[in-house]
Amino acid sequence: MDKRYEVYCLADRHFYETPDTAAAQESPLFETARRPVPDGWEATRSGDWLNIQPRDAGSRPLQGWKIHVSATADTADKTAADVWDHCVPRGIPFKFVPAPHLLHLRNTKYAGRDHSGKFVTIYPADERQLESVLEELHGIIGGRPGPYILTDLRWHEGPLYVRYGAFVRRFCVDGRGTLVPAVEDGEGRLVPDLREPAFQVPSWVTLPEFLAPHLAARNATTVADLPYRIEKALHFSNGGGVYRGTDTRDGRQVVLKEGRPHAGLAADGADAIARLEREKEALERLSGLGVAPEVRDWFALGDHRFLVMDFIEGKPLNSFFGERHPLLTDAPDPAAVAAYTDWALRIHRAVEEAVAAVHARGLVFNDLHMFNIMVTPDERSVRLIDFEAAADAAEHGRQVVAHPGFFAPPDRRGADVDRYALACLRLALFLPVTTLFVIDRGKAAHLAEVIAEQFPVPREFLDEAVAEILRDTAPATRARPPAPDDWPASRDSMVRAILASATPDRDDRLFPGDIAQFGDGGGLGLAHGAAGVLYALDEAGAGRYEAGERWLLDRTGPLPPGTPLGLYDGVAGVAFVLDRLGHTGRALDLMDTVLRENWLRLTSDLHGGVAGIGLVLDHLAATTGESELRRQALAAAQTLAGRLADRAAGDAPAGRRAGLMRGATGPALLFLRLYERTGTPELLTLAEAALRSDLDRCVTTKGGSLQVDEGWRTMPYVGDGSAGIGLVLDDLLTALAGDGRDADGLAAARDGILTAARSRFYAQPGLLQGRAGMILHLSRTTAPAVTRGQVDGQTRALGWYAMDYRGELAFPGHQMMRLSMDLATGTAGCLLALSAALGGRPAHLPFLPPLKGAPAPAGS
Repeated sequence: MDKRYEVYCLADRHFYETPDTAAAQESPLFETARRPVPDGWEATRSGDWLNIQPRDAGSRPLQGWKIHVSATADTADKTAADVWDHCVPRGIPFKFVPAPHLLHLRNTKYAGRDHSGKFVTIYPADERQLESVLEELHGIIGGRPGPYILTDLRWHEGPLYVRYGAFVRRFCVDGRGTLVPAVEDGEGRLVPDLREPAFQVPSWVTLPEFLAPHLAARNATTVADLPYRIEKALHFSNGGGVYRGTDTRDGRQVVLKEGRPHAGLAADGADAIARLEREKEALERLSGLGVAPEVRDWFALGDHRFLVMDFIEGKPLNSFFGERHPLLTDAPDPAAVAAYTDWALRIHRAVEEAVAAVHARGLVFNDLHMFNIMVTPDERSVRLIDFEAAADAAEHGRQVVAHPGFFAPPDRRGADVDRYALACLRLALFLPVTTLFVIDRGKAAHLAEVIAEQFPVPREFLDEAVAEILRDTAPATRARPPAPDDWPASRDSMVRAILASATPDRDDRLFPGDIAQFGDGGGLGLAHGAAGVLYALDEAGAGRYEAGERWLLDRTGPLPPGTPLGLYDGVAGVAFVLDRLGHTGRALDLMDTVLRENWLRLTSDLHGGVAGIGLVLDHLAATTGESELRRQALAAAQTLAGRLADRAAGDAPAGRRAGLMRGATGPALLFLRLYERTGTPELLTLAEAALRSDLDRCVTTKGGSLQVDEGWRTMPYVGDGSAGIGLVLDDLLTALAGDGRDADGLAAARDGILTAARSRFYAQPGLLQGRAGMILHLSRTTAPAVTRGQVDGQTRALGWYAMDYRGELAFPGHQMMRLSMDLATGTAGCLLALSAALGGRPAHLPFLPPLKGAPAPAGS
């Protein structure tokens, strides 16, 4: 579960949205934010910041030591006013978070640790002004409470902090080939402006002498004197870390849980220390029951508090899904399905008994989900962990912290909160997609029907769960949208849903999609932006959306600062789609922008790197006849060939990824398309070598499927898994056969990938990380073993995730807490995949057209 998504669920009930939008203005601005600026000054909004600066900034520095100020809800407005009163008369620019709810979101439990606590940022002109501002402001606000800013060095006891970094938005390509915020190094080169949650001084910068005592004070706090040896960090959040360790006095295995003051806020405003105190009190009330850890210690280290508990032997319940769920194969064994069903029912009974024991002690757990349930090694009993949300049952309170897939509706209070979670667990043990209930709890009845079809579960077990989840909910009377396999009705319904969601009056995005669209240049590209949706609509034969084309043209002249350059994340993908829609002049202008950058230093991959840009250059060279574009496409191939040779020689960086979007499969696709264009045999050789290098990163699972091995999990998907490799492998096999070359072992690899693409269950519906990608692959492959029945089975199962949007068919995005319309994660991607399987003219991804001579799937 990616906790970043939760904050994007606060502003809109249907779609991921930034919390600083008008829809999210649930609290008024601070009084200071409503002040009129004096003559010669201007106030501008940028994201969740209000910038206050002189209109004539003169020769202000581009980077340097900047001051951050933290604050609590109680001190924020006064602190902003004091900073304003100090900085404006001195001509010092600054910015601050202008509203209470935005400040709260910066300090929640799963807010980004790199910007946590930063309420005000001040930009001194030089080190002399830095020192004077620190000293003078300390005399005014020194000692006020506020979260510790992890990226910075604290001045005295706070709330003033300092860090060296950028004052203006500049960008460079980092060591992984990603466009990131930048500063100049000592030689004038742009390098990444690192924002790790730990204070560091760039190598070319000298720490000012007046900061040295504060660095020494920071370094004086260590864990060396504790009676615990910390051995492993288990988890980090904005509220602190969770660590496994050993009590050096008796050798006992323990867990140390950290709480940071004023950080890790819950919905009720409780900080991490308050929540840790709740957990300690709850565990002490449950002592001796055997359903929760025993408390061993409670101590302070600096400003932080630590709770020490017994280490629980076993594994979290969520980890069992990947190990034993019987639907993770194309042909589940009925005996395995029955055995899993018995196991799941037994585990649920054990959880019910544990929760009943908690209730008997007068407590409500309030945060029951599969990550907080530890299954003991004998798999007969369970232990509950993470009691920071626990509350006295007599208080009859609401939830303040919860996993989205188990989050009780507002009408549930006290023990009913746990009963709701237990009902969700009944369904999640069989189909772990209960995050859909965040969008529509009515989905519970449909999921119960699916589970009853797939598992021999007693019907009353499911019916009771649905009744509890939907308790006090009026039955839905609106007509259901068509099923995904009801073509062309489903196509037309998805198109209507996509167009109904469009917001051409907004600047930041046209179609709602993944949270990635709110990054630099977001809302434009193929993966998560307007270009991808317009491409899918065109591929599905839905006709032109002229208002969308105008929006994209308006937003690319000029491009937003920091827009990535690549095929799926940025400029090159927009250029490709605009050319396809007839706007070739703008497409060429955009590619000129790319070529003026140091684009050959980007990553090698298809998503945002050299391979994707090379494919667009080659495409535009073919459509326009411009030889310079072809030369640049061949330069891309030459660069990638050199990197491939370095990798083969062991000179490439370790830890590279595999797959279509971010692996060597993207370069293989470029080599193949250029081979088809030029007939140069070396390009086919390079394509095979690149693809085999990604296949070397794959493993065969227990079910016989070939998947990308990421070290801690295996991935079958189109974006980062084996199905994406399989798409290009089909092209490679066709090319090798046409050239009379041997394809040693590649056909067997294709069969293993096809097994991965025929699994009964996938956690999400999306094109790049879900079932829709499998539909696309099965519809396109040249493998004769694929049957029409297998394709139809996957298109029907896409309905497991189908949702209603204004009476039309739509699909949830990544993490499935909100709907998405984008190509990578949402409805546009599902539209493309279904059009590939069911449309009269098969749809396809860019540069992966239907294969010539590919046999139509045989009848099942």
